[in-house]
Amino acid sequence: MSIQKMISEHPAVGDDYNDSLGFAVKHALYCAAICNSCADACVAEDGDMARCIRLCSDCSDICTATYRVASRRTDENRAIIRDMLALCIKACETCAEQCESHDNAHCRRCAEMCRECARDCKAALDDLQKEAA
Repeated sequence: MSIQKMISEHPAVGDDYNDSLGFAVKHALYCAAICNSCADACVAEDGDMARCIRLCSDCSDICTATYRVASRRTDENRAIIRDMLALCIKACETCAEQCESHDNAHCRRCAEMCRECARDCKAALDDLQKEAA
């Protein structure tokens, strides 16, 4: 199943499908799941992983809110979508920095996903900023 196809088939979208926003929605959804899983894996690690757990959990929640808001297209609110994308970028970058400081596979994977999500959210935000200009 394709998130991009689902959004593009929305009656309010028509020819106004935004590729970069579709990719941001997809990666925010994936990032939410991976951050959630990483937070859980951090619970099982030795040592103090409290900060990593917190940042992964926050990032997961922010990514979830972002993909949900950005995938709704009926009477959309571009200003709110732009704000959500900016927040998602910040959460992903912060989480990635934290996860990169740990030497375990789940944190490396989480950091990689967070970087991908931030990159795609930046592209979508740039495109939405151009529309607003």
